[in-house]
Amino acid sequence: MRRWIAALAVAGAVGLGVSGCGAPGGADGNLVDDWAAMGEPTLFTPEARTCHPGSFAETVYLSSYFPVDCSASHQVETIHVGTFTGSLDATTPPAAGSAPRRAAYAECDRQARSFLGADWRVARLWLGVAIPSERAWLAGARWFRCDLVEVIEVEENGLPTSRTGSLEGALRSPGPLHLTCYAATVDRNRQVDRMPAVDCDKPHNSEFAGVWQAPEDLGYPDEERDWQAFFDGCYGVVARYVEVPHSSVRFRTAVVALPARPDDWKAGDRGVRCYLWSSDRRLTRSLKGAGPDGLPIRTG
Repeated sequence: MRRWIAALAVAGAVGLGVSGCGAPGGADGNLVDDWAAMGEPTLFTPEARTCHPGSFAETVYLSSYFPVDCSASHQVETIHVGTFTGSLDATTPPAAGSAPRRAAYAECDRQARSFLGADWRVARLWLGVAIPSERAWLAGARWFRCDLVEVIEVEENGLPTSRTGSLEGALRSPGPLHLTCYAATVDRNRQVDRMPAVDCDKPHNSEFAGVWQAPEDLGYPDEERDWQAFFDGCYGVVARYVEVPHSSVRFRTAVVALPARPDDWKAGDRGVRCYLWSSDRRLTRSLKGAGPDGLPIRTG
């Protein structure tokens, strides 16, 4: 993912469950009415508050649905199962980026915040929305599944990692999932090369400051000129985090803006992770609430 640094100013198949048939009753000469009635076919619907050992899959099939208790090792936790509503194609699930899929993503986003106790983007987490297969959809399945995945880091490849224990309430207080400080490096094009996380009391040059919610109509940044709106948004986040005037924050620090991946942006994720960036000095403590003295104006 291309992540430019702002320049520093100076001065989730269908299962057809059929009830078992009863044994024939008394011999009345009518074999038909002596059998128990067959139950109505039941559509497979995944369960919430379950975990899954395999990696996230956008399409869920009954044949590969083997949930485990969240105390066991797993990669995916289903926190909510919702229902598609509104005008829907009866033959095909909603396409990625469509209004129903974006509405489902928004619902999953709200559910994740409630489940975790904070915005999932402040942590090493990823949110995915899984849907039924085309065959299940054709049979009448209309659910969508909200899945959370812990990742090794969010700043580089975002590779998933296995964990034990539910994520419920995991962000209500500071913990190992939260994003903190980084000893980042950049290339000659001012793009982030690597962002290894470090404790904030160790030398570092970058710190996570919060999330900027981009407008729905803002396009994904493809060119360098497209990043200015993202920098503007992140400068506001950094100013509030450090508690410095918004009017002078650009003279105190640069910022790194990390939007969602293109496919997640298309799905409806408008959360942009924002980091302050110190190019001229190494920091050895968090700048949260540090104020103007903690992040002075650069004059040269």
